[in-house]
Amino acid sequence: MISGKILRDAIISGANNINNQRSRVDELNVFPVPDGDTGTNMGMTVGAAVRELEALGADCTVGEAAKTAASAMLRGARGNSGVITSLLFRGFSKALEGKKEAGADDLVLALEKGVEAAYKAVMKPTEGTILTVARIASEEAKASKIADVAELWDLVLAAGQRALEDTPNLLPVLKKAGVVDAGGQGIMIIFEGMGKVFHGEDIIPPAEETQHKAKLSTANAGRGVFTDDLMKVEDIKNGYCTQFLIHKDDGASAAKMRAFAESNGDSVVCIEDDDVINLHVHTADPGKILTEAIKYGYLTNFKIENMHEQFLARQKQGKSLEKQAEAEQKQRASDAIASEFVYAAVDPSRDYGFVAVAAGEGLKAVFADLSVDAVVSGGQTMNPATEDILAAVQSVPAKTVFVLPNNKNIIMAAEQAEKLADRRVVVLPTRTIPMGITAMLNFDPTASVETNTINMMKAADNVSTGLITYAARDSEYDGRRIRKGDIMSLENGKIVATSSDLTKATYRLARSMCKKDSSFVTIISGCDVSDEDAERTTEIVKAKCPSHVEVSHIRGGQPVYYYMISVE
Repeated sequence: MISGKILRDAIISGANNINNQRSRVDELNVFPVPDGDTGTNMGMTVGAAVRELEALGADCTVGEAAKTAASAMLRGARGNSGVITSLLFRGFSKALEGKKEAGADDLVLALEKGVEAAYKAVMKPTEGTILTVARIASEEAKASKIADVAELWDLVLAAGQRALEDTPNLLPVLKKAGVVDAGGQGIMIIFEGMGKVFHGEDIIPPAEETQHKAKLSTANAGRGVFTDDLMKVEDIKNGYCTQFLIHKDDGASAAKMRAFAESNGDSVVCIEDDDVINLHVHTADPGKILTEAIKYGYLTNFKIENMHEQFLARQKQGKSLEKQAEAEQKQRASDAIASEFVYAAVDPSRDYGFVAVAAGEGLKAVFADLSVDAVVSGGQTMNPATEDILAAVQSVPAKTVFVLPNNKNIIMAAEQAEKLADRRVVVLPTRTIPMGITAMLNFDPTASVETNTINMMKAADNVSTGLITYAARDSEYDGRRIRKGDIMSLENGKIVATSSDLTKATYRLARSMCKKDSSFVTIISGCDVSDEDAERTTEIVKAKCPSHVEVSHIRGGQPVYYYMISVE
């Protein structure tokens, strides 16, 4: 027997497992339409139940856990695959209603009811899909008469896996693409996560969010959603994937709403509970569907996507993945020094990426810590070429890539790369390293591209940059005679002083840059300054600056500049 806590933990484990592997499932699809994001849709559907399940106490019953999960999934279901997944778990809710604990017989009934509901909800059930995988697993579980829950679930996994491997024999389009059904693979990943808990193991944890998200695998390049000969854009007659919730009025009929959708579209899946109807349909006229639906209650949770655009985007992504595969193969085969940046296809699930220009391992590490994906070596006296920046941009698998040149002489090259890139590029005209660092500190992942562009540059423009360097030759500037080797102090690009003492030049510049409203001073030491000297200079700057100003030191390792000084 399993308790409510075990069932609760099992569903959470299954949700984490599919979300950890959703890209793998997305890449299996043969249908280049919004429903093709099967792993993402299933992950969001099952993931919708996690928060509510976590809020249940450890003393919950299996009936309560199943009902909580089913209700959350119904409201959070996305796409055909997500709605069908929610229906399978709705079977758990019906079979376990009112029960404190559940045995193997109860789980058999739960699977049976879920499969029955899923087949009824789909307008034209297609074999070789998630439906087949779930049905065969359910049928073999029922026939087995196994009494132990963990043993029963092992059989479910084995039967489902055999059914999954057979899906290409049932659907020619799968065989042609060389893949198994994505929805079937997704439900097996969910069931696998549940099985871990049924066997007494810990919940599969959610994958940690990495600062530098891995690019898409090329294992399925030229197959599945990445092929362009399985379907043509003109084959999509009902071009809008439409999904929403109807919060039912008294007497609202889900059957009538479903019938209307079936007569005005395809891929219809319609499910309901006491309060809401979740409708999914592909239609040529979303407005017509919505006009009818509002007769049954008020509408929320709209998702309307243009499948023609999605199709073309998938084709473009397929070509990019093939380009990525070629680049990776060339990298492996080359006897030359490996290129620092390898082309990566855009990952549709990743909105933002970053490229910065900097010299010195310390500064590269600083930008990496700030979530910059690729750092191009460069700066004063070593300006990178447009092709270097372009290579870095196209190694970042994001829909929009922000570029921080961090030097006025590099901005134009970055802008040329923007015109040549095959993804959206936004060049932030940062003229110094401190401006680039501040811009990154003000990035908001929840904001739009336009809002981030404005806010990041507004913050960067409020930074004063001081530079301590040396004169490369005798010269005269603004009436000031400068001898070769003199220590020069520059504030925001202008020479303000010369000296023969590096430490004095540094603390005097930092002190003069501090204003009444200054709060932070950062000393960035270069490759020609020892750590001991840098720390000693930083302590002197602390003593010379006002007490309310926070002073810190970063080992930048940059050439040319003994110190960079950032004042905010």
